[in-house]
Amino acid sequence: MRAEIDRLDDEILALLDRRAEVVKEVGEVKRRRRETFHVPGRERAVLERLTAAANGAFPREAVRPVFREIMSACLSLESPLVVAYPGPEATFSHLACKTRFGLSARFVAAATLGEVFREIGRGADYGVVPVEEASEGLVTHALDYFIDSDLLIVGEIVVEIAHALLTRTGQTAGVERVHAHPAAAARCAAGLVEAIPGVAVMPAASAAAAAASARDDGRSAALAPALAADLFDLAVAKARLDDGPADVARFLVLGKEPPVQTGTDATSVLFGLDDRPGRLATVLDRLAAAGVNLRRIASRPTDRRGLRDLFFVDLDGHRNDPACRAVLETLAAEVPLLKILGSYPRDVAGGTRA
Repeated sequence: MRAEIDRLDDEILALLDRRAEVVKEVGEVKRRRRETFHVPGRERAVLERLTAAANGAFPREAVRPVFREIMSACLSLESPLVVAYPGPEATFSHLACKTRFGLSARFVAAATLGEVFREIGRGADYGVVPVEEASEGLVTHALDYFIDSDLLIVGEIVVEIAHALLTRTGQTAGVERVHAHPAAAARCAAGLVEAIPGVAVMPAASAAAAAASARDDGRSAALAPALAADLFDLAVAKARLDDGPADVARFLVLGKEPPVQTGTDATSVLFGLDDRPGRLATVLDRLAAAGVNLRRIASRPTDRRGLRDLFFVDLDGHRNDPACRAVLETLAAEVPLLKILGSYPRDVAGGTRA
């Protein structure tokens, strides 16, 4: 049976080589025609087709991540994707990037959210920014950058927020200190007590800093996303230490070109209101009357002239859907500021990947 597995692995490798050769030929055609290398709609269609066709012994839920890595590696033969995210590395933003774009893309850790927007202007293909955590709501300061930017929201990524215990050996014996960002330590207080009773918790500036400390000290562990184990040559001692039920975070993918309409889309809109009574109620009534479902809403005060608050809303549907298009046109004529940030495929499979 082992010999049969070895033979099948050799066949899989040979098929991957053949696929890569065809992809290189496609890349040459795209160069001659000056076409875009990365076509998200095509990628999505392939993943959906293969997932639907998975009716054998191989786990269906594993089809998507396996083929995403295959496509990521093959795309790197045409033109490697460059994706910016707010650093440092080993954060959940970094994890979201790898979940969406695979391991073969080139990831650029930007110093700030604003730098993520600017990196796309300098040549990055995409940017990824955090916008929502289940326990904390929307990250409203991220919304400020959308006001003056021409970039579009072209996708969303939903990932599970899970902190792992990382050590050099994958064991907890001999560990005296756990390095962790204070927020991560608070989320995992009970889990740490259960995993290593009496251990000293040392504050770290980031998950990356915690992992670096554990890498450099055999008596230390780190509390960080499991992604950090690969980045810092560590092993996972405990896969999840978070207290309570699983939490998720949502990230937005920024790009220059709108994605194709899929039928399972969302539309994000930014609008500003003055301080006249009933203005928000009027907007919500318009959406309800049009039958457009409001997925989420967040507000942020602003000092923009003539405005009191900015509102960020997610709607079910694509901006080109008749009901959605009609109500947005009506609102654009009624409110002081309305900006459609993008229509994009919802991450309906997100939140289940660690």
